[in-house]
Amino acid sequence: MNLLDYLPGVPDFPKPGILFRDISPLLANPAAFKEAILQLESASKPFEYTHILGIESRGFIFGATLAHHTGTGFALARKPNKLPLASHRQSYGLEYGTDSLELQQSTLPKNARVLIVDDVLATGGTIVAASQLLKNAGFDVAGALTLLEISGLQGGNTLMQKGITNRTVMTA
Repeated sequence: MNLLDYLPGVPDFPKPGILFRDISPLLANPAAFKEAILQLESASKPFEYTHILGIESRGFIFGATLAHHTGTGFALARKPNKLPLASHRQSYGLEYGTDSLELQQSTLPKNARVLIVDDVLATGGTIVAASQLLKNAGFDVAGALTLLEISGLQGGNTLMQKGITNRTVMTA
């Protein structure tokens, strides 16, 4: 099954010049969603991790499902002011603006080794921010895992330059 068939590009969303990959058709097809999780599980095998961090919002879907599938703990990297308790925060730039991620301080145990999971790797800024957020909070980063890398944006190179090991299921 070619999972790219279930990830159509939407031009000029959310801003002109951006090609957004829509995961809705993949999620709506049980066979495609199952295959995506199986491929993510296979890609995660080289990593040694105790927990998965899903990046808001689409990383929640793949990260939580993969955590359930592998029997691993799951944590949320949320947009600002969405978590009820004290949180760590990391700001970052992305291909169409700036944002921040937060991790609730009480979510992960002190010895957590965390695999970052997101749906699409574009420029790498969000994953770099998630990695820095985890490190600043005192956790080990096992690496990063994405379903799709947009090859022309060089996100994989950015992660490599920052010392973040990344595995991606497919590229487009």
